[in-house]
Amino acid sequence: METIQNIGQKAKAAALDAANLSFETRNQILKMMAAAITEKSDVIIAANQQDLALATNLAAPMVKRLTLDEATVQGIAESLLAVTQLPDPLAGPYETWENHAKLKIVKKIVPLGVVAMVYEARPNVTVDSAALTLKSGNAVILRGGKEAIASNKALAAILRDVLKQRDLNPDMIQLITDTSHDSVNQLLHMREYVDVLIPRGSGHFIDFVVANATVPVIETGAGNTHIFVDASADQDEAINIIHNAKTQKPAVCNAAEKLLIHADIADEFLPKITGRLRAADVELRGDEASRAIESDLIPASELDWDTEYNDLIMGVRIVSGIDEAIEWVNRHTTHHSETIISEDAENVAKFMNDVDAAVVYRNASSRFTDGFEFGFGAEIGISTQKLHARGPMGLEALTTIKYEVFGDGQIRS
Repeated sequence: METIQNIGQKAKAAALDAANLSFETRNQILKMMAAAITEKSDVIIAANQQDLALATNLAAPMVKRLTLDEATVQGIAESLLAVTQLPDPLAGPYETWENHAKLKIVKKIVPLGVVAMVYEARPNVTVDSAALTLKSGNAVILRGGKEAIASNKALAAILRDVLKQRDLNPDMIQLITDTSHDSVNQLLHMREYVDVLIPRGSGHFIDFVVANATVPVIETGAGNTHIFVDASADQDEAINIIHNAKTQKPAVCNAAEKLLIHADIADEFLPKITGRLRAADVELRGDEASRAIESDLIPASELDWDTEYNDLIMGVRIVSGIDEAIEWVNRHTTHHSETIISEDAENVAKFMNDVDAAVVYRNASSRFTDGFEFGFGAEIGISTQKLHARGPMGLEALTTIKYEVFGDGQIRS
């Protein structure tokens, strides 16, 4: 098995090759990769079946995220083609000016270099990450979870084979096949070779990476996402939004996890929404006030309010109004996506302004926090921090700047 150190060395060398690819070449490669994935879908699905056979301890929503069939494989291929339709993130226009010493200064957009992706049981991330890093002129090191190792090996081999067919450096895309904790620990400290590390997975996993990495990290993903139903809300609209945000895909970071209801409408609204959610097999855990209205809610613990369930579970709390809702959200948010359902313009404006999250919604499902939905194409992740990138991260988030300065013999006095 190749050492992590050797993978890092090869990625650093390959980053220069990736940066020098023309825009046309990058797009041609992505189209070839899409065709190869479609052609070898049976190989990919067979590898995925190996992973699924061992996934006996995964919750049902996580198994769904792990599963690849003909439709999902075709969706992966289509996501590659979608990236080819995006503009060149390195093309500019570049900001240019002349300073007092007649030096021409160009603020150029350049790739980050080597991007390391550490993620759990989502094989589509292997392809999305490779596509976006290649399109933006970067090399990538992929380290997926053990749950998807056979799927990831099959996908990475197909992508690397395309690079070899074009007589290009296959090390622009590398997969770490060592799924031990030690491989992650080594990657977290490879400052000599890795320019940025992006973790995707559970809140616990991301917290571990952020706390232990010496490589620069873009914190992503964990979504303890709230929906606040204001007294003025259109209740039928609210029920549809909540149902979609919780049940459409419960294992993703932009699924709703907590429901806050204004006390003035709780007696009327809570029975309506609990009936709709229970019909979709959602387990509801409530505070004392909500259980006084719906006695069969499971009592919520203090731990519940900070838990990202990634499952058909939802916490319910009654709040006195907009101020308590904002205070509660800001105390328990993971700064991902938060929603207000309201027809009160003043309350909407206050919620939008005061809630500290990457994305804040009015009268819409949080499931829209997604690179494709925002028009960015495939996303590398959803940043919940404030520096460099925030929210859904597309191609632009995988670039940085370099100042190129042109002189004619100037010296500083």
